[in-house]
Amino acid sequence: MASPGVCMSILNARKMKDGFGTFTNPERFNNQDFEQLKQYCQIRQVRYIDEMFPPDRRSIGEGVLSPSDLMRVTWNRPRKIVSNPCFEVDGISRFDFGQGMLGNCWILSSIGALTFQSVILKQVVPPEQRFDEDYCGIFHFRFWRFGKWVDVVIDDKLPTIDGNLIFVHSKNPTEFWPALLEKAYAKVCGSYSDMNAGTPAEALVDFTGGVHICIDLKEPPKDLWEMMCRAGQSKSLMGCGTPQGETSANTVLPNGIVQGHAYAVTGVKTTLSQGQQVNLVRLWNPWGEGEWKGDWSDTSMLWNTVSPEDREMCLKKRDDGEFWMPLEDFCRFYSDLDICCMCPEFLDENSSCHWKTAFYEGRWVAGTTAGGCMNDLDSFCTNPQYRVKIDELLSGCSSKKVEKNMLVSLMQKPDKRNRRLVKNLHIGLYVFEVTEEFKTQRGKFSASFFSRNRPVAQTKTYLNGREVMELLMLKPGEYLIVPTTFKPNETASFILTIVSKAETHVQ
Repeated sequence: MASPGVCMSILNARKMKDGFGTFTNPERFNNQDFEQLKQYCQIRQVRYIDEMFPPDRRSIGEGVLSPSDLMRVTWNRPRKIVSNPCFEVDGISRFDFGQGMLGNCWILSSIGALTFQSVILKQVVPPEQRFDEDYCGIFHFRFWRFGKWVDVVIDDKLPTIDGNLIFVHSKNPTEFWPALLEKAYAKVCGSYSDMNAGTPAEALVDFTGGVHICIDLKEPPKDLWEMMCRAGQSKSLMGCGTPQGETSANTVLPNGIVQGHAYAVTGVKTTLSQGQQVNLVRLWNPWGEGEWKGDWSDTSMLWNTVSPEDREMCLKKRDDGEFWMPLEDFCRFYSDLDICCMCPEFLDENSSCHWKTAFYEGRWVAGTTAGGCMNDLDSFCTNPQYRVKIDELLSGCSSKKVEKNMLVSLMQKPDKRNRRLVKNLHIGLYVFEVTEEFKTQRGKFSASFFSRNRPVAQTKTYLNGREVMELLMLKPGEYLIVPTTFKPNETASFILTIVSKAETHVQ
């Protein structure tokens, strides 16, 4: 068994080629086989207990509960909490649950978005899990983690105080899929406390294995509304967050918006009000309550100015955490919008064009392949280099409108399992055009190339987050992509994702 805090199963290229860790063939997290473990328990007529994520204070972690509350925790199976537990009741919905004592709104808002996409939902939450005659206290869920899909096994012992769930809880006390899903994600993060604080982007990627695009709502693109409409139609997941503000996080403003909080975007709609077109965004608060109080809120008189059909379709006067607000107020009160999808086809007005995705694994190693940013020009050339040839767009994909034709994402991979112990480096990437005089170059490009050529694109800033990405418009030709840390001689692993509208060839 690996030492505490060490990631026990990091993907390597050979495993991917053999088909393990894919959407259809997830890798066993911690090498635990769900079917074998379930069969073992059934034959011996015992209830499963997960030794890899034991029902004790180690799995809760530090800093979430006070010492006195931690002493009161008991781990109970659903059948000890209620007499008639169910995995799900009348399907799976965002309205099933509310946030508990954990600051993991970034995960729960993403789960809310996930419930709209049945194909991905069935991947993350395998169906046909029941408290029936085959029940033996074992469940499993699937997540995408740093380049691979993993199947995560858990027992169903859940942390309670005085018989009540202390973390996420269903509004129907007999329904347990939200608490079990949260426990499985806590396991891959290291503990419940390792889920405390984060961004929707991280969970959205882990629930889809897809491409993430972040939009700064303080400087939104001109076609933001059209982009959101296409994203909603293309089975994308959308989440957003509010600024921290000057006071502590989770402060509720007079308008009902929570500071430093994550929400799910659950719908977009255009309606006519007094002859004027209004673009509305529907949002959901993972608390399961607490809503916007401004224009187009549940109690707004503006709903009397739209057609009866739109009013009937949109207006639900209940405190369930979901509400509508105009796009202008959305950009005003929210800081960023995260869109995550299997493929960024929503960026195109032309839906007939298909984007292609490729993953590449790499590593910066101090002293050899960790050259730092262009401030350190002498060592910069030692960084990993990816040479890309971009072909002409097919006629069906070309457009007179200037648009993006490539997305490049750089994600650093942790060397520790416990999320709170991961120290992200400041990372970024550069893109250089390979001009005619260098096209015969073989192998890595030397310092002379970078001293004579300026990047045609680069990340706006170096971030110490899990991922940075750039949307690019590159004409046909050859390019060099260089992922880097800000400082030289920093060791870390990474995944470079290249999503291209045109045919590309990578060395």
